[in-house]
Amino acid sequence: MITTPVVALQKPKDISIEEIDAELRNIWRSQDSGTTAPMATRASTFSIVVYEPEEFQQLLAALAFYKGDIDGQHGSKTRDAIRQAQMAYDLRVTGRVDEPTLKRLRAEYDALSSAQKAFSNPDLRGFNLSEAIAAQNPCRVVTLCPTLGDDTGVTAQVSAYCPVQKRNATNLICCEYITLRGTKAALERVSGIVSSLLIGDLPKFVWWKATPNPEQALFNQLSETSNCLIVDSSYFSEVESELNKIQEITESGKYIADLNWHRLFPWQELTAEAFDPPERRDALTEVDHVSIDHEPGNSAQALMFLGWLASRLDWTPMRYVEEGGDYAIRKVYFQSSYGSREIEAELASIPVADVGEVIGDLVGIRLTSDNQTADCCTILCSETTGCMRMEAGGGAQACRVEEVTAISDQRADLILGQQLQRWGEDILYQESLAMADQILRLCP
Repeated sequence: MITTPVVALQKPKDISIEEIDAELRNIWRSQDSGTTAPMATRASTFSIVVYEPEEFQQLLAALAFYKGDIDGQHGSKTRDAIRQAQMAYDLRVTGRVDEPTLKRLRAEYDALSSAQKAFSNPDLRGFNLSEAIAAQNPCRVVTLCPTLGDDTGVTAQVSAYCPVQKRNATNLICCEYITLRGTKAALERVSGIVSSLLIGDLPKFVWWKATPNPEQALFNQLSETSNCLIVDSSYFSEVESELNKIQEITESGKYIADLNWHRLFPWQELTAEAFDPPERRDALTEVDHVSIDHEPGNSAQALMFLGWLASRLDWTPMRYVEEGGDYAIRKVYFQSSYGSREIEAELASIPVADVGEVIGDLVGIRLTSDNQTADCCTILCSETTGCMRMEAGGGAQACRVEEVTAISDQRADLILGQQLQRWGEDILYQESLAMADQILRLCP
């Protein structure tokens, strides 16, 4: 991973929210005096708001499982604390905060007394600069840090940091960082001020590191203000309803960038390559059975991949059936535009021994046909889990088997760095999301 070292032009300073603009003017006025070498230049690329909840670290700290900093990083200390909590509460031990774990943590926290809810872990959110953001030279980064506990208003800190440039650079390109802390209710009250902190005619991004909530005033205010709303559907706790919400926002004309969508690229590329040879190209229309396995806890990747495949092959979703069982199997039935054949797609939640950092990662995909003469049987599987289940269901057809190597680093902030360089309308994503939305609206 390439790191972007930064130097502080001015250390974080506590101020009132009304003093933000005045303090930022003071920072740059001090640089104009010519006392700093090399010369610091104010960045003018874009502004971004980062909504950084990381509620689970605060819950773990209050419950005495977590001793580290509240920094939003899923490092070894955080994973160990999650495992300890999962063992203590008799939950499946994964080291990741899935919905059952978060629900239990919230319940245990609510049962504490006011004195027990207090914790002394330093809150470093907004100070650990995302390398992916810093490297793009934003004009301003506004980080919103919801806190647990009593509502005592919003506190503000401002600072300026400069990513170290190449050796032949004669100046530092510096960015302003504003960090606001308060309860969710307190941050709601200043939503208008937050929007006003985004700079003029420059592109405006909002990275909403939580589930989308159009009923939340702060979310709505920032969504309307931004040019591009960045989400990560691997964070979604109720995937079905939240993908529907994202589709509604897209239909309103807002550009959406889902970082989880980019994790599907290797699977999409290998699927397309499997049917690229001329002798297999026509066989693609014979596919009438699709199996998609994913890790438990989040089905967004599986639904978006199915939406992509169905939208490319012009399938119309007709029925949605929840079969349940150990694998929480769901089946979607489509009508093919190539004839009267019905296509069956199965989504299964498959427990794996070695879980990854991203909840709901794809595990395997199988495409087959009832037409035994059609050369379309294709199996894709994750390099970390193998193809045993998919190959066992391959039937009598000879199958093409491919191993999918995930993108080099699936961390959201690193994918974000690429997204900031090429934001805008993504027709393929929009059509795939719209198809996933149609599928989910068939849910009984």
